[in-house]
Amino acid sequence: MQGADKGRPARLEGEDLCIGIVQARFNESITNLLALHCRNELAALGVADKHIEHVTVPGALEVPVALQALAESDRFDALIALGCIIRGETYHFELVANESGAGVTRVSLDYELPIANAILTVENEAQAWARAAEKGRDAARVAVEMANLLEDLS
Repeated sequence: MQGADKGRPARLEGEDLCIGIVQARFNESITNLLALHCRNELAALGVADKHIEHVTVPGALEVPVALQALAESDRFDALIALGCIIRGETYHFELVANESGAGVTRVSLDYELPIANAILTVENEAQAWARAAEKGRDAARVAVEMANLLEDLS
């Protein structure tokens, strides 16, 4: 929920982290805005640009396989999924939203690697534009916080 009380994050120190970003190009102007705010927030949290690998894929359904490839490289402390699925007139919206989300979660659990899921699922383009900046920043914060948490737990 936009503007929700998200509580206080535990540790947002990104100086020593390597982060991978997978961005869907479908609805590219929106996903570019997600990526811009995500990368700006990663920089603000201390993640060095040289420690960020940013790849693009055609759409949300392709995001999980790219995340899996990054996870298999064993080079990243956390990953970020960026995309935008806008409801249309057919059932395709539900299929893409459900399957991309399930794929992202499966990769995270299979590789025990935090993945911040910022694949927007919205009713219309106006909702996407309204959420893109905040969700991009949130994804960066989630990735950094969870990478630090998993490090502390191991």
